Amino acid sequence: MTFEEAIAYTEALLSRSDLDEVSLETEIAQLVQTSNGARGFFVCFLTGEWQLADAPSPSVIRALQSAPDAIAELLVKNLAMSTAMAITHRRSGHEDQAQGSDRVARRTALLIEKVDLAEVRTIAITMKDSALNNSGEYVNFLDKWGYDAEQKQAIAQIL
Repeated sequence: MTFEEAIAYTEALLSRSDLDEVSLETEIAQLVQTSNGARGFFVCFLTGEWQLADAPSPSVIRALQSAPDAIAELLVKNLAMSTAMAITHRRSGHEDQAQGSDRVARRTALLIEKVDLAEVRTIAITMKDSALNNSGEYVNFLDKWGYDAEQKQAIAQIL
């Protein structure tokens, strides 16, 4: 499945009203087993108008917990990127876009809390260290996106 197909699949999946919790868990668990599937799921789930994203059900959490290697880094990167983008949007005077980034950050932080995975905690600590010290495993990620000192400080704080 391509990244684009995973986004479309997630949108169709979350739009269905006929799925029970077990089926939803199974579908999401299968989707997030691959990198493209997990990336597509998070793009759709975190940015869309889904009530489920604001209050994830136990089935969503279990599905995500089933693929810690696929989701851990994505969750941490989504939290970092949305936090930094909120600052960028506010600097540009785009409060509506900043609020969208804030919502993605809130949703991501909630998922991180609920999945409660050691893999996520380890990556969050490593990225926080990179943001604070301008060195380490995630310094290239932070530099790639051009995050400045204020954004890195906000990333470290949220992590």
